[in-house]
Amino acid sequence: MRAKLSYAVTAAVLVFYFVLVGSRGVMLIQSGTLITVTFGVAVLILPVIGVWFLWKNTQFVRRANALAAELDAEGGLPVDELQRTPGGRIDRDSADEVFTKRKAETEAAPDDWRSWFRLAVAYHDARDTPRARKAMQRAIALHDGRPVQQL
Repeated sequence: MRAKLSYAVTAAVLVFYFVLVGSRGVMLIQSGTLITVTFGVAVLILPVIGVWFLWKNTQFVRRANALAAELDAEGGLPVDELQRTPGGRIDRDSADEVFTKRKAETEAAPDDWRSWFRLAVAYHDARDTPRARKAMQRAIALHDGRPVQQL
């Protein structure tokens, strides 16, 4: 719940920022000189890119959460078997060991979205966020029956 609240607050702040920047872009365009119109258009591009990025990220999170809920209902969520340091951080060797198991599971069933979901969690635990995101995107695509790109 805390993560959802943090995400909602961050999204709201970003939307406020996009509106603020967009209004400044409109004001620059309304000035009417070549330079201010050019800057105004450039400033308006930033909120458009930001809104697109926020939308895509929100869709990704929503789909990943739906997969997690479905996998939880099936009883297939990965069990947290990771060792932790006294400070609470995941032990790197433990994460690597679990990752090796998850990778083998995924290689054995490359068309199963469940194994890709669990691999994404293992990548995340091993602090490899880019690969975790790609594995989760593949799990989402497999679940939705869409063609998948190679990881």
